[in-house]
Amino acid sequence: MKYKLDKSAHSVYSLYYHLVVVIKYRRKALYDETIRERLKQIIWGLTDELRIEILAQEPAEDHIHILFKATPTTNLSNVVNVIKGVTARRLRQEFPHTKEFLWGDSFWSNSYFIASTGQVSLDVLMQYVESQMDRA
Repeated sequence: MKYKLDKSAHSVYSLYYHLVVVIKYRRKALYDETIRERLKQIIWGLTDELRIEILAQEPAEDHIHILFKATPTTNLSNVVNVIKGVTARRLRQEFPHTKEFLWGDSFWSNSYFIASTGQVSLDVLMQYVESQMDRA
């Protein structure tokens, strides 16, 4: 897959990011396929609000990988905070038994990993993200 160049009034860009968010204490709170699929749906539902495009996402039992496309004006820390906040709140509401795996108010770890994908081809990164459940 070649990079697609996007344009705005004053720029031409190709901004792709790889985000990894980990469950607090690496607990396996995403143990069920139903929970993992719901997590993906929730994130898909946030794309318009965040003004990003999800290219691939795959949760494992204790983390999720998300490959997304953004614009130069995208506030990356806001994207991460909204994804973490909204998903934590909704998953706890819809799957209250996930609280058994966690304690306190935290669902996700305070930290996260995000990298631009310029160092790796999109094909390699997409295969890596999509194979995460196989690695668990």
